[in-house]
Amino acid sequence: MLKRIRGLENVDEEFNDLVAASEACRQVEHPWRNLLQRKYRPHLTMAIMIPFFQQFTGINVIMFYSPVLFHTLGYGSDSSLMTPVIIVVANVVATAVSIYRVDKWGRRMFFLEGGAQMLVCQIVVAICIGVKFGINGNPDELPKWHAIVVLVFMYLYVVGFGWSWGPLGWLVPSEIFPLEIRSAAQSINVSVNMLFTFLLGQVFLNMLCHLKFGLFLFFGFFVLVMTIFIYFFLPETKNIPIEEMSMVWKQHWFWSKYVTDVDYPNGIANDVE
Repeated sequence: MLKRIRGLENVDEEFNDLVAASEACRQVEHPWRNLLQRKYRPHLTMAIMIPFFQQFTGINVIMFYSPVLFHTLGYGSDSSLMTPVIIVVANVVATAVSIYRVDKWGRRMFFLEGGAQMLVCQIVVAICIGVKFGINGNPDELPKWHAIVVLVFMYLYVVGFGWSWGPLGWLVPSEIFPLEIRSAAQSINVSVNMLFTFLLGQVFLNMLCHLKFGLFLFFGFFVLVMTIFIYFFLPETKNIPIEEMSMVWKQHWFWSKYVTDVDYPNGIANDVE
């Protein structure tokens, strides 16, 4: 598998590093205590912020309530029930694109492009709905061309999520956590994701009733914030072995104050507890 991923025949050095790291991981007794160490500050931040922002793209509430949402926008019952199927297909296709190209184009590129695409789509949808319902105040009828524009940009939004924050929200955390904290960090990652999935699912219908088209601006704001967050705080991690990931943090303009040569003199952990 390493030969296939790296495109090289001689991968013995990296393989031996993986074996050594795996053996060291067996000695770990306090992953939660380790996670609180200063040198793991960037890892803990990413374990919380990436799943938080992933949910505040608004993708899951759109997946959960898309029939209700599209019926509210003026689509008929049959069309409202079919749109989730098309959304899922668009999401799967976009995810496949990410799978095949992310190691070539990089994680940051997909994160940033996907964030920009989702932001534009949410703004356009908010304007379209706001102009129609804000002026006429009639949510029961939407001109066909107007409905098509909303639908197209909703699908483009799903596509943007499907090749960025969808798969990468799980991929990036899995490759930035050292073995000595991985169990604890991944637990936080999944817990934060599920917590905000639940909370947004509970409040979405009330938000839709009160915010109306402003709902898309609400999620658009978070998309803007999280795109800025990725731009400044997440380094590129493509083609970097997990055991050498510490070098990325040491060279980062912000995280270098937390991850230093004292912590990782040789690019690997020197104090497994």
